[in-house]
Amino acid sequence: MTENCDTRTHLPLGLAKRGYSGTIQHLSASGAGSSLPDAELESRLIELGFVEGARVEILHEGIVGRDPIAVRVDNITVAVRRREAMAIIVA
Repeated sequence: MTENCDTRTHLPLGLAKRGYSGTIQHLSASGAGSSLPDAELESRLIELGFVEGARVEILHEGIVGRDPIAVRVDNITVAVRRREAMAIIVA
């Protein structure tokens, strides 16, 4: 019997620092702290390219409170607020 054990650390993209690179595992808008309803936040993130399996890299952080962040998602670069990036779970 073979056990499949995922040892990668999962964290919200909003907690990652500049230079972080990883892969999107899933979206989880509940508890992200956004002013948008959960379904709308997830829909907007998907429209921006934040989909399961996409490669992400944090390129830049804002000066005040490290917000917003510039994120490369596969081959595009977008800016998102950290509270919205808390809904993007990466490994």
